[in-house]
Amino acid sequence: MNFITDQQTLNDLNLLGRHRRGSIISLFSQVRTRGGDRLLEDMFRHPLTDAEAINRRSGLIRYFSALDLVFPLTGLQMEAMENYLGSPGHGHLPAAVWHGLRRKVMASLVRDETDALLREGLIAAVHGLRVAGEFLRGLVRRDPDGPYSDRAREALTVLEDRLLAGAGDPAEWSLMTVAQYDHLLRTRLRTGMETVMTVLSELDVYIGAGNTARVNGWGYADALPASDNIVRIDGLRHPAVSNAVGNAIALDGALNMVFLTGANMAGKSTFMKAFGIALYLAHMGFPVAATEMVFSVRDGLFSSINVADDLSLGHSHFYAEVLRVKNVAQAVSEGKRLVVLFDELFKGTNVKDAYDGTLAVTEAFSTYRRCAFIISTHIVEAGEALRQRRDNLRFAYLPTVLENGRPRYPYVLQEGIAADRVGMMIIENEGIIEIIKK
Repeated sequence: MNFITDQQTLNDLNLLGRHRRGSIISLFSQVRTRGGDRLLEDMFRHPLTDAEAINRRSGLIRYFSALDLVFPLTGLQMEAMENYLGSPGHGHLPAAVWHGLRRKVMASLVRDETDALLREGLIAAVHGLRVAGEFLRGLVRRDPDGPYSDRAREALTVLEDRLLAGAGDPAEWSLMTVAQYDHLLRTRLRTGMETVMTVLSELDVYIGAGNTARVNGWGYADALPASDNIVRIDGLRHPAVSNAVGNAIALDGALNMVFLTGANMAGKSTFMKAFGIALYLAHMGFPVAATEMVFSVRDGLFSSINVADDLSLGHSHFYAEVLRVKNVAQAVSEGKRLVVLFDELFKGTNVKDAYDGTLAVTEAFSTYRRCAFIISTHIVEAGEALRQRRDNLRFAYLPTVLENGRPRYPYVLQEGIAADRVGMMIIENEGIIEIIKK
């Protein structure tokens, strides 16, 4: 089953877009190969929903992180190999020989560079495959029963082909020898070469992700069956925020909703994004910016953090918020095990409607015990009312500390409902009223 999410959530959490500033995928940009790049993108677009598969991938990345390896080939070397091995070969050896002769003739008559380019590609491929073979053999020797050893042996079975192993120096090959090895790599061993390149792409991603985790001090998440219905994270922080403060959060079937309050700039949105990113990466089997994480597998993730108006459709900001809540409500009502993040419900309308809407929507969502929710708001009064009506809400806030009349934000999650009233103080500190009176 596919992990359910949508473009709004991907944008809210800034997950995709390798060249987008602060994107989460860009944090894992150590891949050197086009195949690794494609595989990384595919992993980001298709999180897993099977606990065993998640833990298997997580275990592989953790394994390679501990080994502290460097991928054995450069991006240029891999590109040359991919270009050559991905190009079409000839159906049988006589055809390869005939085409080799034809290229030689064309090179002498009209200075056609096709023969030279093919020979360069072949030499690059043979050299790269030898380097890859040495690396894979070293990996198996180092840990014969390691979690990637069987996969490495699949590629080695191809690379240890008798003809390929005795290739000699490619720079000294005759026309006939070039034709033989060209036929070997691009025709007879074509399927095997695809396996080798896939293994190298996997290694590129696993080594890169593991090294990224080690350098940043990130941890790994343990996946549990969906029926356990828990999410527990210690030391949670936003992976793209330097020197971020870690927080702990726990949700389960008995307390499956966090009602989050706090002043502007206290860190509510960043905390919610950090939680969503960790959950998404955990379902990929990737490292998470946390010291420890245990979670039950979910069917999907939805967020409503940066909802914008839509002038082309004539939708105001408030109406766009309403439509977003409606879409998420439809997904939740289908009985899926979802995680839902709502930041500042109905901030596009008046305080009375925002209070009534926040109270009604939060109370309605809280009946779906198989899902997990974090809902933030400035309207603390709604929290007081919910405390009396529902028993499955965890109330938390991010505090504001006043120092010499100015606010400071420690970004440390506290239990309870915020009692801060610092908005007017900030207005006064900025001298806005005095400026207007002038």
